[in-house]
Amino acid sequence: MSSRTLAELAQLCDAVVDGDLALTIDGPASLSDAGPREISFLANPRYTQQVATTRAAALVTHRDFVSPRPDLALLRCDDPNRAFTSIVEAFAPPAVAVVAGIHPTAVVEASAHVDRTASIGPHCVVAAHARIGARTRLVANVYVGPHSSVGDDGVLHASVVVYDRVTIGARALIHAGTVIGSDGFGFEPTATGWTKIPQMGSVEIGDDVEMGASCAIDRGRFGPTRIDRGVKMDNLVHVAHNVHVEEGALLIAQVGIAGSTRIGKRAILAGQAGIAGHATIGAGARIGAQSGVAGEVPPGADYFGSPARPRGEALRSWMIVTKLPELQTRIRDMAKRLAALEAATVARAKNEEDA
Repeated sequence: MSSRTLAELAQLCDAVVDGDLALTIDGPASLSDAGPREISFLANPRYTQQVATTRAAALVTHRDFVSPRPDLALLRCDDPNRAFTSIVEAFAPPAVAVVAGIHPTAVVEASAHVDRTASIGPHCVVAAHARIGARTRLVANVYVGPHSSVGDDGVLHASVVVYDRVTIGARALIHAGTVIGSDGFGFEPTATGWTKIPQMGSVEIGDDVEMGASCAIDRGRFGPTRIDRGVKMDNLVHVAHNVHVEEGALLIAQVGIAGSTRIGKRAILAGQAGIAGHATIGAGARIGAQSGVAGEVPPGADYFGSPARPRGEALRSWMIVTKLPELQTRIRDMAKRLAALEAATVARAKNEEDA
């Protein structure tokens, strides 16, 4: 990782330097961890107080940021997040060269088609009639089942499992341990126990999809489970049978989506959100972390809570819940005072009778 000057970094991210153009930077770091030859960034105002104590040599920030530190060089730009990403990429180590070909320990069935520019790593299996596209890399221990296909320029990391009759588009990035095409969870109760419902469908995945580690995408009961172009999934996401995730949706860690649900374009499901079967999440909707959704969420809506409700309504309810201990104490005090008043009234009435 070679050093860069502030002038070079500013050119990378279209920033204006407020400081020494020739200042040498050895790498990127967070505000709290940066050393005197590293650069950090400030995009979220909640971290502004760390600027006063950071040891960083320079800071990427908004154009109008007022710095409390005259000694801290600034790279001023319109989008600090995007700019810092460019800087991190500039310091990244060079990518490991990928050699096309099939490793001697890999098993490729005779009827499979592997493009001559693809790379099939150690102990991979490419089953009968499967297809691997140009420049696609199966890293190691990857299984691609019969009649499945992986498009061009994809990367399937170690121990990814692709069952039979799965279609994966171009430029897929699938991280370790993810399973695509396993049976949907379907059983019927009988007098002797649970009877398995056959899962005869498939999985269709569009171009430019990324899946994190240990995701599970179930095949349809009949017809496909669909993951459209540009969908991004974090680790540990579960998509059940016959779900349709539309273009550009974002599914964050531990999201679970039950069968036959539709997730609209560019919807965002935050961590541990659970979506019930046959639900519909509208395009551009946002579901808060740990929310439970059943039914329909309108396009563009923000929902939160379990059961999920419009975010404002859910937060107002949450505020009431936080005040319940105080309300309980006040009610107990009022009950004691009421009991005392009642006792006094009874005593006064008795005295009047006696008189």
